[in-house]
Amino acid sequence: MTDPIDKANFLDLKSLNPEEVVSRTGCKYDKTTEQYYLTIWEHLYCVDLKTCEVRPVGPGLKTYHGYLSLFILYYLMKSKNILPLNVWVSEKDIPGGAAFFRGPHTIPVDVITTRFGEKLDLFKKECENLGGIPIELADAAFEFQITPTIPVAVLYWLGDDDFPSDAKLLFDKTIAQHLPLDIIYALAVEVCHLVGKA
Repeated sequence: MTDPIDKANFLDLKSLNPEEVVSRTGCKYDKTTEQYYLTIWEHLYCVDLKTCEVRPVGPGLKTYHGYLSLFILYYLMKSKNILPLNVWVSEKDIPGGAAFFRGPHTIPVDVITTRFGEKLDLFKKECENLGGIPIELADAAFEFQITPTIPVAVLYWLGDDDFPSDAKLLFDKTIAQHLPLDIIYALAVEVCHLVGKA
């Protein structure tokens, strides 16, 4: 069960010109039903402006705290038609990120390391099952195409006698042009839980 999303977000989306939203995001819009359809992480979702719901069309992804629905709404409202630069940055490299991504907004990568520990092969297998594309970083790393314009990478380092295993998320440098910091955090929480608790 996900937390309800404030209906004001749906009203904000409804106030936008659907043609402009479709042009920016590549989604589809049914003006009769007032529903947007878009693919998130290879799964189709419907944003219903009449019922103020975000729901999967089919099995969908697991979601935590309703953050996935929040990300989808803000993606439709705020993202731009900007292709990735293929330059990875950490959350601390995003403008304002060093101050924002700490304390209650620390990205919960411990969810990933708790699950996989020293099992690097299991990490690889799970990332492949989730549609990840291997990239040459860390001991293992995978890129996930959340949307055509928003990729996220998950990196994993095996521990040794001195340090425990560690994980990290990286974002394309353009992400700050698409989303505010709190929605980037919401997306990061979903990625950590989907990889760590799948």
